[in-house]
Amino acid sequence: MTVFVVGSLLCLSFWVSLYFFFCNVNGSRSSEWNCRLVTLVHGILAVCVTAYIGYVDGPWPFAYPGTKNTSLQISALVLSLCYFIFDMAWCVYFRTEGPVMLAHHTMSILGILSTLWLGESGIEGCAVLFGSEITNPLLQARWFLKQTGNYGTWLGTIVDVLFVLLFVLMRIFVGGTMLYCELSSPRPRFFIKCGGVAMYILSWVFMIDIVRFTIRKSKKWQEQQKDLHETVSANGHGTKRE
Repeated sequence: MTVFVVGSLLCLSFWVSLYFFFCNVNGSRSSEWNCRLVTLVHGILAVCVTAYIGYVDGPWPFAYPGTKNTSLQISALVLSLCYFIFDMAWCVYFRTEGPVMLAHHTMSILGILSTLWLGESGIEGCAVLFGSEITNPLLQARWFLKQTGNYGTWLGTIVDVLFVLLFVLMRIFVGGTMLYCELSSPRPRFFIKCGGVAMYILSWVFMIDIVRFTIRKSKKWQEQQKDLHETVSANGHGTKRE
């Protein structure tokens, strides 16, 4: 317990210190800019570490859910737990996020705490972290492109398309497969299974927002193409009259 508390305090200090470091380096930028840089760092770290855990260190999460936590799994979970605590406190203080995102952070914190307290199902926790954080860099890139006025370019379109495809693949299809393996296995605790169901439902809540965004984006693109076609047609008729 002492090691866990000390490790958690060190990790939390790391995220807070990193935030203030970015604030000092980017003094002209907003607080959200610097917080999103921290979020980007966490996303990259979490994906790299959990990918190594799932694909190299093991065990395979789809085949061995509910197994005892390894030291590497515990380290990855504590690192992300402290980030979510930091980001949750930041979002509440600055009031930047709505209830859905706050619910996501709350469930993430409770889920990681439960996994650490039980001493098992760490591999599923790392798999969920991998699936949820793999789209994070694209989400942050989209925000930074907006802030720098580059979102309307081809790069912004590529980021949007990759984000939607990766979200659907990882959070809905792979996440659904992971949930099925979790529910069908006798090893994971009932409480952990309930947490998995809650996280998957939340993924569908996000998915609904993404579908709405995709529809709006598609309509806007069609309107732009229609206006472009009408402009080209008008210019063509004007040339003929001359």
